[in-house]
Amino acid sequence: MTKTRKIGLALGSGSARGWSHIGVIQGLQKEGIPIDIVCGTSIGSMVGGALASGKLKELEEWVRELSWSDVIGFMDVMFPRSGFIEGEKIIHFFKGKLADPNIEDLSMPFAAVATDLMSGREIWIKNGSLMDAVRASISMPGIFVPCKRDSQWLVDGGLVNPVPVSLCRAMGADVVIAVNLNSDLIGKHRTKKRSRRKPSSNTKMKVGKLREQLASYVDDTVKRGRALIPAGFGFGNAERGPSIFEVMATSSNIMQDRITRQRLAGDPPDIMISPRLGHIDLLEFHRADEIIGEGKHALELMLPLLKDILS
Repeated sequence: MTKTRKIGLALGSGSARGWSHIGVIQGLQKEGIPIDIVCGTSIGSMVGGALASGKLKELEEWVRELSWSDVIGFMDVMFPRSGFIEGEKIIHFFKGKLADPNIEDLSMPFAAVATDLMSGREIWIKNGSLMDAVRASISMPGIFVPCKRDSQWLVDGGLVNPVPVSLCRAMGADVVIAVNLNSDLIGKHRTKKRSRRKPSSNTKMKVGKLREQLASYVDDTVKRGRALIPAGFGFGNAERGPSIFEVMATSSNIMQDRITRQRLAGDPPDIMISPRLGHIDLLEFHRADEIIGEGKHALELMLPLLKDILS
């Protein structure tokens, strides 16, 4: 394929669904379609950073081996005022597994999107530690503790720019290929697919311990909250509603779906890849085989149009 223009890859946010970015990239490489610029938001920054640092193969090998027990093990659960998970275990692991070069030393231009918690501004991280940039970009509010960078507290870039098409164009991309992981999350009735892997006894123990910690924290919070509510108001005896994680996950899905639609309407990519991953839950990182496969399939559907544009 004759290359006449710079091709940018905008990898969107989507938590565990982000492993599909690996499948999309592999499909592009198989077709001989070069990537000149890569930008990522949240989990897209992690996969994009691995691509730019030449560590995508190592990342793929690792995620395909992930079990639910491993996912739970990375959750350094704590109960501060600003998030459940500190995130240091995850970043420490990646620094050892994938290294931590400076962004300006990578083999291709790369940038990550984060959000300034104080001002609400969109922050483009284009220099400094790669893993620090990833840590800032993945900091989902309420789940991860915000990331301190210079004088700013940074959180998930998906709050302001879930699919960083605008950043790709600003960095010089003539053709932007975007991967949107939020296209089928809201307003559709889907049959929930579940992984066939059976949890080990060790996994059940870890999950049970995590649930006990969370239950204890929530119970204590509710008790303290009741003391502040005048008599007669109470919490009621309504039918049990969704869990705290279900509320946070669904709220995040709604928000990112709406923001994604607005941002892409104002700055559409040349090609949109939309893996169908609505059945994948927020933290199902252990389903990498299925998720990566869906990324490859989604790219295959759009290849004829992509080739036509690039030719």
